[in-house]
Amino acid sequence: MPAEPKKSLVGEEYEVEIGPVAHGGHCIARTAEGQVLFVRHTLPGERVVARVTEGEEGARFLRADAVRILEASKDRIEAPCPFAGPGRCGGCDWQHAKPGAQRRLKADVIAEQLQRLAGLTPEEAGWDGTVVPAEGDKLPAGQVPQWRTRVQYAVDATTGKAGLRRHRSHEVEPIDHCMIAAEGVSELGIEKRDWTGMESVEAIAATGSQDRQVILTPRPGARLPLVELDRPVSVLRVDEKSGGVHRVHGRPFVRERADGRTHRVGNGGFWQVHPKAADTLVTAVMQGLLPRKGETALDLYCGVGLFAGALADRLGEKGAVLGIESGKRAVEDARHNLADFPRVRIEQGKVESVLPRTGITEVDLIVLDPPRAGAGRNTVTHLTSLGARRIAYVACDPAALARDLGYFREGGYRVRTLRAFDLFPMTHHVECVAILEPVK
Repeated sequence: MPAEPKKSLVGEEYEVEIGPVAHGGHCIARTAEGQVLFVRHTLPGERVVARVTEGEEGARFLRADAVRILEASKDRIEAPCPFAGPGRCGGCDWQHAKPGAQRRLKADVIAEQLQRLAGLTPEEAGWDGTVVPAEGDKLPAGQVPQWRTRVQYAVDATTGKAGLRRHRSHEVEPIDHCMIAAEGVSELGIEKRDWTGMESVEAIAATGSQDRQVILTPRPGARLPLVELDRPVSVLRVDEKSGGVHRVHGRPFVRERADGRTHRVGNGGFWQVHPKAADTLVTAVMQGLLPRKGETALDLYCGVGLFAGALADRLGEKGAVLGIESGKRAVEDARHNLADFPRVRIEQGKVESVLPRTGITEVDLIVLDPPRAGAGRNTVTHLTSLGARRIAYVACDPAALARDLGYFREGGYRVRTLRAFDLFPMTHHVECVAILEPVK
């Protein structure tokens, strides 16, 4: 006989004591029966009523929202955003926490991941245990930095209104303003327009230029609307069959400024979202690597060439840089952005397949800025065989970073310093820069 389906617990409420923060924008609690709850909209030490949003009897854990706060933390504030809260917009995780408390929560997550996945204490990782805000982001409780230069709006199929997705849902929360959106995005007026027939509208406001761009993803068979926004803007569209991005009007790229250089970023390609992020990370990487004239360097997952350009600038005419990037358009942009450096080469393909084919057996410096999943054991093992005197690992996920640091240790590299930056305020995301060196 087939097993009976397990009873859903969605909607069940539990009064619980909230424990430590966990990776992912929630805290851990347990029901009286000992079942683990991952609870959003709460803070460590609080007593709350948690309502289950996902899960069934016997599941390893349940997901829940704190719907009533019985005993509040001293770090709790009224969420500044009217669209934040249980069942509402999923864009922010910590609107209800003081800014300093948000950074402490992120530091707790980094410390926990380092200990659990790499067996490292903060001291052993050369980390002072703090998460540093970006320049200009240290604001009083109740004020929100306007940092998000790229916002992906979802469109409600019934009303044609732009909004943001609810947490772990395809449902759209209609909004009239996103508080964390950069001024250049807000002033486009996306939320006021009718986007009937569109699946999503991505808005981009470049840093260091006046370039603005929207990328439209139409629903199958829908026609593009005439885009009239409150500021001049380029328009691109995503092809429903190929997924490719095509220019409709204006430039197919935006110009971003960082490290004293202008970078072309085409077709909505990757660029750091916080306006201070690119400069902050370049500074941290260069301070950690201390490049010397004439050295050789690798820039892996190089995007449009941010770190490759910074390295080439500092290594001088006799230095050489090889960048590897999988995205075709990003490679074209990187080659364009670095055309004035004759000793920079950009190869297209996945790092794990291109790097062995290059035949490189030794290098002085390595920068890697992998996607959220990290670099993985095989790539790290290859990197530790190249004898670099220093490696800079830029990470947007503390769990992937900690796991990969464990692999580097197996390959004879130790963490010299680790720095953490709050480049995603109000969310659980955090950016880290680890500098590694061979064990003497």
